[in-house]
Formats: sequence, C-alpha cells, structure tokens
Amino acid sequence: QVQVVESGGGLVQAGGSLRLSCVASRSTFTGNTIGWYRQAPGKQRELVATISSGFDPNYAESVKGRFTISRDNARNAVYLQMNSLKPEDTAVYYCNTNILRNGLGVGYWGQGTQVTVSS
Repeated sequence: QVQVVESGGGLVQAGGSLRLSCVASRSTFTGNTIGWYRQAPGKQRELVATISSGFDPNYAESVKGRFTISRDNARNAVYLQMNSLKPEDTAVYYCNTNILRNGLGVGYWGQGTQVTVSS
C-alpha cells in the first residue's frame, strides 16, 4: 500500500505565500501526470494544477500566474508554490499520483492539507 502525505498548509493573510508538498512512500509517480486538487466547504473537488511526466504544467484559470507546480521523481514528491493567495483559495488541498487527461484522479490520495487565507 502506498502512503501519500501532503503538508505545508496553514493560515496566511491575503497576498501571502505557501508551499505545499506531497510525498509518496514509494515510487509511484514515474510516467504519470500528477497534481493537486482542492475542495472548499460546500463545493466539489476541483483540479488546480497538473504536471506531466515530461514536466509540462497545466493550471486552472483561477490560479494561473500565481501557483507553480513542480515534481521531483527521485523524492517521489510533487510541490505547489502558491503566491498572491486570495481568500477564495481557502480549501483542503489534495494531491493525486495519477491523473488522467480528463482530469480524473485515479491514483493514490493523501489526507489533504488545509489552506486558509484570511482577508
């Protein structure tokens, strides 16, 4: 069983930054598109950013220019640098180790990390 652990969330003021990390217990990223989702209270989980096995990133329109995704296959890790945070970025953030072209996460999920942005 692969364990996936997200970390780096917290409480930050609007305009601030956070860096999220997601680490898997063993190699499960190779060849996969991986990425981050978020779920705000009362809302559906949404795809925030993905990065392909060729290191090509894609972002939701709402975070373009503010968030940067990166991956380190040697460390079984994916990161999300979040700058210029807004209150609407408040959510639980989850990573997934295998995301299909249609945005469906079919890999392993972590428990999530809470991001709260105060106005």
